[in-house]
Amino acid sequence: MTLHLVKLCVGIDRLQDLRIWQAKRLDDLARAGRVAELCHKTKQMPRRRAEVLNGGSLYWVIKGFVSARQRILDLKQTVREDGRHCCGIVLDSKIVETRPNPRRPFQGWRYLEANEAPPDLSGSDDGTAEMPPGMREELRALRLID
Repeated sequence: MTLHLVKLCVGIDRLQDLRIWQAKRLDDLARAGRVAELCHKTKQMPRRRAEVLNGGSLYWVIKGFVSARQRILDLKQTVREDGRHCCGIVLDSKIVETRPNPRRPFQGWRYLEANEAPPDLSGSDDGTAEMPPGMREELRALRLID
């Protein structure tokens, strides 16, 4: 059974900002001669690791809405810059926009059952997938669309 994770995207105001930040991160790693992978560090390793690695994604909460997801490629023990051990969530570089789903603030990450995960935006039939991303974000901020 597939299990997902959901996490707040702290310091990011728009989905486009996340895309830009991650592209810069990959570029910086490649220039430094390091492995160019997106590894999000978090304090706790999921206990249900096998379920998460069975096709799970990390769903990002941006400004109070689950807005996008990235497939989780691996969960590994790693070390923070300060030397403390942590979990590295290795993510696919492809960011998939999802149907916005409101989510209250929380700390860390939470499990997200597959049947509770918002659908990908590309699968919607309300026309929002064809809108330019900036327009969608502005209309969402004005609460004119979900």
